[in-house]
Amino acid sequence: MIKENQKILNRLLIIFDAVSIMLSLIIAWWIRFRSGWIYVESAHLSLREYVIPVVVIIPVYIIIYSFFRLYSPFRFKNIFEELFNIVKSNALGLLILVSMLYLLKEIDYSRYLLFIFSICSVLLTTIERITIRLILRRLRKKGYNLKHVLIVGFSDLTIEFIRSIERNKHWGYNIVGILDDNKKLGYKVKEKEVIGKNYDLEYYLDNKNIDEVFITLDIKEYEKLQWVIGICEKSGVRTQIIPDYYKYIPSKPYVEEVDGLPIINIRHVPLDHIIYKAFKRAVDIIGAFVALVLFSPIMLFTFMMIKTTSPGPVFFKQERVGLNRKSFNMYKFRSMHVQIDEEEKVQWTTKDDPRRTKFGTFIRKTSIDELPQLFNVLKGDMSLIGPRPERPYFVEKFKEEIPKYMIKHQVRPGITGWAQVNGWRGDTSIKKRIECDLYYIENWSLLLDVKILWFTIFRGFINKNAY
Repeated sequence: MIKENQKILNRLLIIFDAVSIMLSLIIAWWIRFRSGWIYVESAHLSLREYVIPVVVIIPVYIIIYSFFRLYSPFRFKNIFEELFNIVKSNALGLLILVSMLYLLKEIDYSRYLLFIFSICSVLLTTIERITIRLILRRLRKKGYNLKHVLIVGFSDLTIEFIRSIERNKHWGYNIVGILDDNKKLGYKVKEKEVIGKNYDLEYYLDNKNIDEVFITLDIKEYEKLQWVIGICEKSGVRTQIIPDYYKYIPSKPYVEEVDGLPIINIRHVPLDHIIYKAFKRAVDIIGAFVALVLFSPIMLFTFMMIKTTSPGPVFFKQERVGLNRKSFNMYKFRSMHVQIDEEEKVQWTTKDDPRRTKFGTFIRKTSIDELPQLFNVLKGDMSLIGPRPERPYFVEKFKEEIPKYMIKHQVRPGITGWAQVNGWRGDTSIKKRIECDLYYIENWSLLLDVKILWFTIFRGFINKNAY
């Protein structure tokens, strides 16, 4: 729910920013040519001629705003840091706009207007951000849009963190309770209660609505840290550490400061960034449409062959677990004889599987059976490239057996992925597959997606492990 709220907020911010930039141009034009405050010597460009370059440059401004972290969550962000980033973003945006006008030889574009526009843009964006910040603070103080967090471990840092939460109600954190092996149940700090021992962590993550876990273990208990992190990652819950050893950790990009407290993000996920996420989604939609057009003759042929060679439906849908551990129906061309639901949910496909049809063996070997998943991509259930989704039965099984298995659900699942192009497909090592999935999640880039797509074309369509 919190993630969905943040997505909605970011989309609104992008719209508001675009409106602010356009409104700034209109105000600047009025001040320069219609207000009478500045002397107008001769004829000038129309409002439309001034608007067009700014419309073109708005996406660039949005990217610059994102680069300066103006779309990251407001909970911890210092207002003065944000305002400074607004000034820097607009300065860089103005520089790019002026450069574009120079290259287009737009010599009649008023320099006075550009100066007024930049000031108006900073002012309007600042007013917009302060207004949104105040609205969010008021909502959080009233108990809306809260993040429910669990604290593991009790130390001086725990007390300091709870005090920070109490001082900053606008952060919107609701502390469900504290888990600690050394304090008695019911022990309270600022009305926050010790509700269990460390071994109760898995129960609370599985049965309570926990959005994040903060680890504040005493330095004497650091031997428990690996176990705690393992439980959190098995459940797929985001985990943050508030350590007193942060000065010795070199990974500066992953450390944030919150009211004087260092917080280390356990895992860096590039696709958490709204611009990267939006860009990848746009590529998915365009790519899926293009692929459907290109493969439509093959899909039509497959449709006819399945219909004429095997009784039953042409398409096969199967429940899979995707982004944020949510289930969805994944589509395939049916390659097996019709099965009962219980058999289909728990049986793994093996070499020489007797359930396959003759034509099914061919389309599985060539991956043609996967083509209907392009519709899953258009629906938003999947991406063209990402970790392969699994059935709920096996997700529950593997989360207990494979460390960090649940981390794969922090990004959209894909039709193909880094594990598949490296040969970890079908009845192969799940552990190796997860290692590849984690590498993809932590090292995502457009270049890596292009590389996987290239390998899929030349390695992935026909694979010896595709049963």
